[in-house]
Amino acid sequence: MRSFGILLIVANLLLTGAAQAQTILLHNFNGYTLTGPPGADAKLRRFSAMLVRDGKVAAIGTASSVSYFRPLIDAEVDLQGKTLLPGIIDAHGHVLGLGQNLQLADLRDATSVEEAVQQVKAFSEQAAVEGWIMGRGWNQENWTVREFPTAEALDEAINEQPVWLTRVDGHAGWANSKALELAGIDASTVSPEGGEIIRDKRGHPTGVLIDNAMALVEKAIPQPTKEQQRSALQLAFEHLLARGITNVHDAGVDAVNLQLYREMAAAGEMPMRVYAMLSANEPELLSILSEGPIYTPDDRFTMRSVKIYADGALGSRGAALLEPYHDDKEQLGLLVTPPERLHDLYQIIIPMGFQINTHAIGDRANRLALDEFERAFATIGGRNLRHRIEHAQVVHPDDLKRFKELNIIPSMQPTHATSDKNMAEDRLGKARMKGAYAWQTLLDQGSIIAAGSDFPVELADPFFGLHAAVTRQDRDNQPAGGWYPHESMTLTQAFRAFTLDAAYAAYQEQMLGSLEPGKWADFIVLDQDPFAQDQSKLWQQKVLATYVAGEEVFAADTDE
Repeated sequence: MRSFGILLIVANLLLTGAAQAQTILLHNFNGYTLTGPPGADAKLRRFSAMLVRDGKVAAIGTASSVSYFRPLIDAEVDLQGKTLLPGIIDAHGHVLGLGQNLQLADLRDATSVEEAVQQVKAFSEQAAVEGWIMGRGWNQENWTVREFPTAEALDEAINEQPVWLTRVDGHAGWANSKALELAGIDASTVSPEGGEIIRDKRGHPTGVLIDNAMALVEKAIPQPTKEQQRSALQLAFEHLLARGITNVHDAGVDAVNLQLYREMAAAGEMPMRVYAMLSANEPELLSILSEGPIYTPDDRFTMRSVKIYADGALGSRGAALLEPYHDDKEQLGLLVTPPERLHDLYQIIIPMGFQINTHAIGDRANRLALDEFERAFATIGGRNLRHRIEHAQVVHPDDLKRFKELNIIPSMQPTHATSDKNMAEDRLGKARMKGAYAWQTLLDQGSIIAAGSDFPVELADPFFGLHAAVTRQDRDNQPAGGWYPHESMTLTQAFRAFTLDAAYAAYQEQMLGSLEPGKWADFIVLDQDPFAQDQSKLWQQKVLATYVAGEEVFAADTDE
């Protein structure tokens, strides 16, 4: 009866809509969506039929209740018992970086420095690379010898071309000697503020540069053209849609990237939705913000937030900690944005009405970000702008409650926990793990978590994230029982964090994040039912089709 009642509510919409609007009936599926407000009060609802009109959901219900409107239906889609979910929202990714990464040497699977070098060599030969050889994904914590690599190791394989390889987290880079030479880096080069040139006992650069020091090499690399960036964005869109992601919160775009998005949106070249965060490092920050938030009529592109980097990453010991690293007593991490600059940015951005999304991984960086929010709210307001802390990875236990008190959204990436489990205790020691990757603690206090992947740091597949959130295990289902399993999410909580709550974190819960009448018909079709399968297999989902505004934008190859 309730389904039929909802359908009657939208009867006028169907009967009086524009003549050219098309009404599509999808039926014979296992559908799941959340209804109600974001957060813990949202309810999971099942349905088996959906009406889509002019790109938006007209009604959801059962096949029998939908049959009343059959004379109004222009087309039908029988999903043959498959599972239908709202489109996944990745609340933290790097779209241009993903597209570019798909064209680089991928070192994610290397298990030693020697294997990484050979992979780079093979890539350069196969792709016939001229000039700079680029790659990403190395992680010394996954190697047999867990030490930073050296330029000499690369020189043995490639010494006439410059090589630059970004660490998996994007907070460290590995160069060969040719690259160091072209960048003008030698024993006399001073490490910049917020960065470090790793040196040997003689004071010579080893080839690894951390955080802000990476710019010393990157400025010597020819910048991609605008068309190359456009191609990279298109490649990333295809990659994400094939994984069921219909909306991405792009965590840090510059003026060129922003203009490209605006041009592509105006030309109808954006097959998915992007909620962009303007980088606080953008030289034109103030002039861009002075123009106000950016929206498109079809909600394909939005820019109303600013991304600030407070610190680096845990794996490269760049995360800013309150106490020294457990495995390096001389290290406290790096503040890539000085505290006084962080303060100034908050004071500038908040009065302009933009959301602030601060990258903070270490407990010192998280405390600084929270302190600045508290100071700003007490002096200039802005408490209701849905500000976020991106990652909120290692938080002092005393600061966890401040997320709720200050109305700050923790934007977190579940696969970071399963990727970091082999090194997090080494970096922090057991005592500081109490406030690390503390998803359930934050949820229990009423905080809304926006979930993402941080691609290309992690793989973009959202079902890897759902699996990690629920099991606290890697895809080999290790460790047994889960890693600090008391902080795991329920499947409904994780589903919410990747859909409705992620939409809330972008002010979009009224138009996206669930399949309810009046919202955009962004949805995906799966080969399995995640709510009915063994949770250890959540990551094995296959996306059969992806729809944005009721239009199919990806279809799996049925011959696979």
